[in-house]
Amino acid sequence: MKKSLLIVPGLLALSLAGCSEESESSAESSDGLLTSDWQEISDAAASQEVNMYMWGGNDNINRYLDEWVAPRLKEDHGVELNRVPMNDSQDIINQLVDEKSVGKTDGSMDIIWINGENFKAAKDNELLWGDFTSQLPNFNDYIDQEAPEIAADFGEPVDGLEAPWGKAQFVFVHDENKSATPPKSMDELAGWVQDNPGQFTYPALPDFTGSAFIRHVLYETTGGYEQYQQPAADIDDLEDRLEPMWQYLNSIEPYLWREGETYPESLAKQDQLYASGEIGMTMSYDPALAASEVLKGRFPESTRTFVLDGGTLSNTHFLSIPFNSSAKAGAMVAINEMMSPEAQIAKLSPENWGDLSALDLEKLSPEQQQAMNDVDLGEATLPLDELENHQLPELSADYIEIIEKGWMEHVAKD
Repeated sequence: MKKSLLIVPGLLALSLAGCSEESESSAESSDGLLTSDWQEISDAAASQEVNMYMWGGNDNINRYLDEWVAPRLKEDHGVELNRVPMNDSQDIINQLVDEKSVGKTDGSMDIIWINGENFKAAKDNELLWGDFTSQLPNFNDYIDQEAPEIAADFGEPVDGLEAPWGKAQFVFVHDENKSATPPKSMDELAGWVQDNPGQFTYPALPDFTGSAFIRHVLYETTGGYEQYQQPAADIDDLEDRLEPMWQYLNSIEPYLWREGETYPESLAKQDQLYASGEIGMTMSYDPALAASEVLKGRFPESTRTFVLDGGTLSNTHFLSIPFNSSAKAGAMVAINEMMSPEAQIAKLSPENWGDLSALDLEKLSPEQQQAMNDVDLGEATLPLDELENHQLPELSADYIEIIEKGWMEHVAKD
């Protein structure tokens, strides 16, 4: 027994040393992909299984990946794409933090779908692999790399750590049979809410769409977005500047659904209220969601979307590769494929997803541009040029926490 007790630690040390050498060798090999030519990357990706971790709460998005993207990746590149649904993107970040803290180098995540606060958290905690986007042919050929919404994610420099997958823009959703002329400003919205008691609400924070609605209130009630294009810490009187926003939200609260005593816990719950006719208006950061819901028969055919005259928030969402991905070459090939004009055109259709393209239209061929323009967005979706002409920049991530905490203190608790 004593001999075996003496031998086991030695074997364990040798095993750990071997694992350490394998990890270092694997890291060196994967880092080489950042300077390899695309053919070498494609060859390395063949037969790899790629796990894509993402929010899984939208059937259209899930179906697009499972039925459009995955089969083409398998057939054209030999890459097996496995979609792994998560309840919340924050869960992805938390898992990566845990894996990094215990030194896990062979992670199960190969692609993650993130932006905004989650990207900043991932970047700050060094959870992302490296500057890989410059290696992607479709990124180099079709992306305007200098565009502010591509170079920065909610004010945080991207630095090649994530690749743009699509764009989103906030829209309001209404039934034109109930409100033929929708409000075009926050002042007009307040009037509509008072004239139609119980017909309006917004998701309780920290719901992403509910938070976005409040950011519109911030812009319109405090003098515009320009003043917030700097770090929150640099504004000494920020609390005073936010006061008109809280006053507005409290002024409409008695006229909201259930007199503002409670708020829908999520956008999905709010959409159910709209679908059942209990409220007359909802909202979305997906400008084609309403068209998709009409196609599915959930929303009435008289559903339409609108934006404010002063504009609505727009952002880009991204795909990234975690620091400990076990299939980095496959992840690069998959992301490159999802950025192709063909995949982006398919993604634009409300029958698939309805997500706006991340590509620079001027970089597309005439045929590709025509195919993009020929996509039937549905009557509920605003024309792309109208959306583009009413885009507002997002706040940097450091404001979001302040606003969400402030809402709990100044609105929800009142």
